Amino acid sequence: MCLEIGGAGMDNGDMHQKAKKKILVTGGSGFIGRHLSVLLADRGHEVHVPCRRPETYRQCDPRLRLEALDLFDEGAVKALLQRERFDTCVHLAWYCGPGCHGNPQNAGWVAQSIRLLEAFAAAGGKRFVGGGSVAEYDYRYGYLREDTPTEGPSIYGQCKAAFGRVANAFCRTAGVGFAWARIFNLYGPWERPARLMPSVVRSMLRGEDVRVSPCTKIVDYSHVFDTSEALARLAEGGAEGAFNLCSGEPVRLRRIVEMAAEKTGFKGNILWGALPAAFEEEFVVGDNGRLEEATGWRPRWGLDEGLDQTIAWHRENPDYV
Repeated sequence: MCLEIGGAGMDNGDMHQKAKKKILVTGGSGFIGRHLSVLLADRGHEVHVPCRRPETYRQCDPRLRLEALDLFDEGAVKALLQRERFDTCVHLAWYCGPGCHGNPQNAGWVAQSIRLLEAFAAAGGKRFVGGGSVAEYDYRYGYLREDTPTEGPSIYGQCKAAFGRVANAFCRTAGVGFAWARIFNLYGPWERPARLMPSVVRSMLRGEDVRVSPCTKIVDYSHVFDTSEALARLAEGGAEGAFNLCSGEPVRLRRIVEMAAEKTGFKGNILWGALPAAFEEEFVVGDNGRLEEATGWRPRWGLDEGLDQTIAWHRENPDYV
């Protein structure tokens, strides 16, 4: 079974029940996608998850329908969409490997995503939700709103923004409902081990020295359960356009590390500045008011409760990769 993401602090959609749909979730085996897929299944939808090698998708909920599929195989993608006739597509798949923000593979994902959207519309698809990124924004504008200029400095951010613009125009012309989810920093179970929270928590639980950047920057962090809930509402509803998926709460990175030390009882060394900062900007925080107004969504997991849950998960899963 995949991790359950309901329970205390989580809105499972009891107040937001929609007609049951057949939904394709690309990137459904990734950090966000695995939580979203289970949540949509919990809400009664038929959820299909394309994987290059379904047999390697560990801890999979048996309700999910895994599809052996390479998203870059245009013929296979068209065949699946024509056969299954999905009502909704949530497109989260993208290159997120090492150095993704400067990797030229991002351009290939723009082209692939456009082909996917064309094939989805041709097969009668009714609603498309795209996974955008905070990296689209020009960070110099303080609190980031959906109308903040999307002139981010990275190839990744620019490619995400480019596909978002194309998808918006295409869907208007094709009569397909469209929402673009600009996802900010997030944390929780199944996050890649090399990222800040997993690496810090795992080192602390093992009693190892904790190597971090100076951690002076102020950012916006959301629990992956909240992000999944927001995506589910966008998939089920009719809200159109771009939406920030963020907590709206600024927090200094150093405070996150200090809270993790307090909660794990860590008494070892925190080596501030042992690693370079991952980005230059000092303040990256979003405004989530548009999403709340359109869907009624609000963050349910505060940092204190979210860290408790995340640390407990790492205690139970010390060897995940």
